[in-house]
Amino acid sequence: MYYKNNRIKQLRAFHQVVRAGNISRAAERLCLSQPAVSLQIQALEREMGIVLFERRGPNLRLTPEGETLYHLVEPLVEGVDKLQENFAALFGNVNSGDLNIGAGESTILYVLPEAVRRFVGQHPGVRLKLNNVTGRDGMKMLRANEIDLAVGSMLEVPEDLEYRPFATFDPMLITPLDHPLAQLASTREITLEDISRYGLILPPAHLSTWRIVKYVFQQHDLTFMVTLEAGGWEVIKKYVELGMGISIVTDICLGGTERLARIPLVRYFPQRSYGLVLRRGGILSPQARRFIEVLEEVYQTRPPLPQTQTIARTETAASTPKPGRRSRKGPANLAAEDPGPARPDR
Repeated sequence: MYYKNNRIKQLRAFHQVVRAGNISRAAERLCLSQPAVSLQIQALEREMGIVLFERRGPNLRLTPEGETLYHLVEPLVEGVDKLQENFAALFGNVNSGDLNIGAGESTILYVLPEAVRRFVGQHPGVRLKLNNVTGRDGMKMLRANEIDLAVGSMLEVPEDLEYRPFATFDPMLITPLDHPLAQLASTREITLEDISRYGLILPPAHLSTWRIVKYVFQQHDLTFMVTLEAGGWEVIKKYVELGMGISIVTDICLGGTERLARIPLVRYFPQRSYGLVLRRGGILSPQARRFIEVLEEVYQTRPPLPQTQTIARTETAASTPKPGRRSRKGPANLAAEDPGPARPDR
């Protein structure tokens, strides 16, 4: 009778088992014993007259009936668990609770700092955690409700997730200041054939930056050379400054203090969008909603970044993001990952 008369506990247990993938991890999150969680699930199945899970070893898989019930249960459980926070938010009081964000290293370094600074300054009571994760891990955490939202660059969006771009940045060739291409760019437009004569510094080959470079050069019947493979834009910029090679980056990583020449490549390479990644149909916490508001404010009012030495005969490429503008479509637009640290990033 105890389990039968505690429907909200049953639903919360069911919700956590789905999120965790098995009863053991769900029990840990609920601070209950495994038998207690199992009894709650069994009581719910008896009352509903359905089987919720296919039991295959330690992991559980939802039945069609379980899938339908989960979509009904998720907003109910999250609404009850966050009732106090949502109530306070109605009166403009978002100064407690937690906010967990998933993002790649490059997104954390270049895209989020101003929004994080403003949010923390306006809501010092909110415990903010930035999780430096790969794109795949970030989506896994988002689906498991371990983070409130993710921020990054995304092209292929799974059906259960939503992608909301808020800014777009341009592709840029960076070279040492005294490089022959920097001098040539002052007299005429740089072509892919010009670039193909010099060694490139690129992120690891398993990331999409490498794939898009390969695709673009193949489309123009050209080859390219890679002299150094390095993870992370800061590392790449440093080695370009040292004269180890040239590179193709997104201009969000150029702050204006680098000793680099930069040459716009929008003629050849697609722009890159950054956006919010959310659970489709999920309920956002007041803290997440407020952070999104702050992030959108930042990119609607963001001034142009300081200029490094930009060289172009017919145009100059400021690092001004284009709020809300989606990146170009087509096979070339594969750049949906940050170069990241030494491991994959987004």
